[in-house]
Amino acid sequence: MKPILKTRAEEDVDYFPSSPKKDRSLMKAVSTLVIFMAGIVLGLSISAHFTRYFSTHSDLFFPKAMYSANCDKECSSIDRFVKPVHLTHGMSDEELFWRASLVPKKEEYPFERVPKVAFMFMTRGPLPFSLLWDRFFKGREGLFSVYVHSLPDYKMNVSEDSAFFGRQIPSEEVEWGTVSLVDAEKRLLANALLDFSNERFVLLSESCIPVFNFPTVYEYLINSAHSFVQSYDEDSPHGRGRYSHRMRPYITLTQWRKGSEWFELNRELAIEVVSDSKYYSLFRKYCKPSCYPDEHYIPTYLNMFHGGLNANRSVTWVDWSRGGPHPATYGRESITKGFIQSIRNNGTACTYNNKPTSLCYLFARKFAPSALEPLLNMSSTVLDF
Repeated sequence: MKPILKTRAEEDVDYFPSSPKKDRSLMKAVSTLVIFMAGIVLGLSISAHFTRYFSTHSDLFFPKAMYSANCDKECSSIDRFVKPVHLTHGMSDEELFWRASLVPKKEEYPFERVPKVAFMFMTRGPLPFSLLWDRFFKGREGLFSVYVHSLPDYKMNVSEDSAFFGRQIPSEEVEWGTVSLVDAEKRLLANALLDFSNERFVLLSESCIPVFNFPTVYEYLINSAHSFVQSYDEDSPHGRGRYSHRMRPYITLTQWRKGSEWFELNRELAIEVVSDSKYYSLFRKYCKPSCYPDEHYIPTYLNMFHGGLNANRSVTWVDWSRGGPHPATYGRESITKGFIQSIRNNGTACTYNNKPTSLCYLFARKFAPSALEPLLNMSSTVLDF
């Protein structure tokens, strides 16, 4: 037989087999590498976890915000809470009324509180007597606040140094003779209540003027033990005749009252009015033309629950002597020294803090825009401002 000849490759396979010791070393190296890489991944994961943990918990003792935050923009402050700088906000009426109804449990104020009078103007458009009111307010900063409820898209054209500049509140459409007037009143009260220094709240229109100077008005309101809401029982089609029996048993005919829309409230009663939803809802449902909610809601509500805090009269003079659904309007030709004096001393009997007084009216309406010039001409003499 011929010998079998093998190639070099076959000889290598036959005569140089793999060493078991060498294979084990290779496997050990690979395993070590895998374990090492796994250790690195695990270590990085644990390191990241501890970094997040200690960073988060260290903020309890060393908060970065203390050192890096701009408190003028990011931090809450007591000043912003007790006296909002801007009147614009995105709250709904429900949210606004809830916010305004908050009452501090602690009686002492953590700031120097000087009581202010909130002058709340309800208008559809321009305020023709803004120049007269600016003279009335001049030099009395810190003792008053101004709030204006107008048409939602209306922009007042007043100078930056006017007391009315930037004082429009978020408003809604108002229709005369409907509950939307009460909505506007409550909206004004609620926005004014956000300023904790406001102590008295007087509702005015674009046709109202002051008939006394600011110190007289301020002292009269701030020192009064009562609010000024006209509330009376009128047994006529324009009084009891507007009552709906569907309001029973919550509001009865004997509790039904009528009065002027132009009220003045202290802070306690303003909060009560803004907080009420039960009795307001009855007026929304059942007091519709020829029932006018603005003439009945607040007079009835206060008569039912807070009559002892009410002087039962308005501090705004108005002339109904000519009859009709609207009061008399006075223009340029009516404005004389004698006319203003007749408003101040019109012979009306009233009481102030349970004592008789001849000073019954602080404001007057209804005045046409043409009355502005003669009123300005006599502001420093007759009106004394």
